[in-house]
Amino acid sequence: MKRARMENELVSKGHVACPGCGAALAMRYVLNVLGPKTIIVLPACCWSVITNRHPECCLEVPVFHTAFETAACVASGVRAALEVKGDNSTNVLAWAGDGGTFDIGLQALSGAAERNDDIIYVCYDNEAYMNTGVQRSSATPWGAWTTTTPATHFKGQEKKNIMEIMAAHRIPYAATASISMPEDLMAKVERARDTRGTRFLHIFCPCPTGWRSSPDLTIELARAAVESRAFPLYEIFDGAKRRLSLDPAPPAPVADYIRPQGRFRHLDSEQIEAIQKRVDEEWLSLLRLIENNPA
Repeated sequence: MKRARMENELVSKGHVACPGCGAALAMRYVLNVLGPKTIIVLPACCWSVITNRHPECCLEVPVFHTAFETAACVASGVRAALEVKGDNSTNVLAWAGDGGTFDIGLQALSGAAERNDDIIYVCYDNEAYMNTGVQRSSATPWGAWTTTTPATHFKGQEKKNIMEIMAAHRIPYAATASISMPEDLMAKVERARDTRGTRFLHIFCPCPTGWRSSPDLTIELARAAVESRAFPLYEIFDGAKRRLSLDPAPPAPVADYIRPQGRFRHLDSEQIEAIQKRVDEEWLSLLRLIENNPA
């Protein structure tokens, strides 16, 4: 894979992300493509802390801090205000974690998507409420430890399929991406930038703190999720047509992705095999959707 082109470095020194934070790298890649003519709407999440304490900010673009549940509706308001001024070229970027997207912010996101408001919405997914103490979200996968789903009572529900929820709104563009595949990620940001209407990017971002993993394994874990098909990379156009970005054939065992993470340490071989079976089923289901309506 080619080296990612970093032409617009808009995340400056001084951010306070944890060592190995996948979300910090995701922001660098996205802003590198969108450039300085971007306004970020930032709800309560890890990134509202990563920016540093007021009045300092590590982001070299305007940032609008807002309430946990309001990323999408505030972004819609920012877009409306820009249009009143005759500005249709500034990127409006709503940037939220999985808690603020899958759960608390879903109503606002659904409203913006139903109206097809002209915003880019990025969910950086670290699979729990990491900023407030590693509580489970509906993005937390089955079997995972969190502080609200301890090892003796681990999460017993599957991860919510946010991509199909967004597809049901028939928005013009939605895509998954991973910080381990920067060229693919940045190409999808370019496509989102050049599309009008509501655009949704679901970026997979390991969190060493919440995943109980070594900070130097962040990229390896993100890559393992893709190569094991636990996190497929694909695009959805107009809520219907789908295109696979990468087919890791043959796939790596899901155990290669699961084992290095302390949040799954309590699982036995049978339970990991159950995760493997579920991943295989989800992959086949995705392939059927792609075959029935390819992009």
